[in-house]
Amino acid sequence: MENVLEKQLLKVAETIEQKIDQEIQRLDELDMDSIENIREHRLQQMKKMIKMKEEWVAKGHGEYEELSDEKNFFEKSKLSPNMILHFYKDGSTRCKIVDHHLQILCKQHLETRFCKLNVLRFPFLTERMKIKVIPTIVSIVDSISKDFIVGFTELGNCDDFSTEMLEWRLAQSQVIDYKGDLLNPPDVTKSNRTAMIDKKKTIRGGLIGEDSDSDGLNSD
Repeated sequence: MENVLEKQLLKVAETIEQKIDQEIQRLDELDMDSIENIREHRLQQMKKMIKMKEEWVAKGHGEYEELSDEKNFFEKSKLSPNMILHFYKDGSTRCKIVDHHLQILCKQHLETRFCKLNVLRFPFLTERMKIKVIPTIVSIVDSISKDFIVGFTELGNCDDFSTEMLEWRLAQSQVIDYKGDLLNPPDVTKSNRTAMIDKKKTIRGGLIGEDSDSDGLNSD
């Protein structure tokens, strides 16, 4: 067994060494013109990104804004192909939790407009999008409602989910530019660690199901 393992490790080491040698050779073969072209290409990319960010900020991105009425919504949607809408109701604790996370995310994702809408002031849009429970977060991509996050069920079914968890869930609809792992939610590792530390504590500590604590539109 030891000999077999040694041979496998040696083979892996040789493969890695070959790849390193190939990369070194590729770099050695680059002339000054090639290096300058690479540098110029990256510089142009950086300039393009800076210009895009400036345009986004000029349109109002980077702020978590409350829309005043439905006319205001349609005006904003013409300017921003990617929008995240939080349908909320005054007095809802869970809506305040969503507000907290979206305040953070709007500054991290300038490519997307983040808005909140009071359901009482948006009867047409609320009915059109079939909003029955608040908070509901809607992802708009190219003027199409692509995804709905209703309550906290998909966010770990708890009130103390992380901002990273909401970011990961929003990224499923491609409404934001996400660099993380789309297959594995970030809060899972934390929950597993909690379960290992104390098996008597459920990883759903403090959970309140959507049906029992998310607010219907007609509730107080």
